[in-house]
Amino acid sequence: MAEKKIRVLIGKPGLDGHDRGAKVVARALRDAGMEVIYTGIRQTPEKIVAASIQEDVDVVGLSCLSGAHMVLFPRVAELLREKGKDDVLLFGGGIIPVEDIPALKEAGFAEIFLPGTDTNDVVRFIRERVGA
Repeated sequence: MAEKKIRVLIGKPGLDGHDRGAKVVARALRDAGMEVIYTGIRQTPEKIVAASIQEDVDVVGLSCLSGAHMVLFPRVAELLREKGKDDVLLFGGGIIPVEDIPALKEAGFAEIFLPGTDTNDVVRFIRERVGA
């Protein structure tokens, strides 16, 4: 029987139109054998959560460069909890001040990756947490 692939959704919540980093991470995860769903730019938290449920993902990764991460990221976590999907692993990345990381982790994000992170670290993090 074939091993179940880890399913990851990469989302760009809010009005941020810069998606190079999200696409680099999505490609690295795909190249590592994961199934990746990329929602594209300018998505609402509600659309990201709906897509994550529809696609039955194991992991949701969010990217934000606009500074709205303290509103958008916790909203995604809250909506996932409301839908009974608190087993979904959450991580984020982008231009995020270090002082915001503890609050994002408290909101439900297992890790926040900052600019310059090696994509192998993201792959390793997901595999360690999801167990594949």
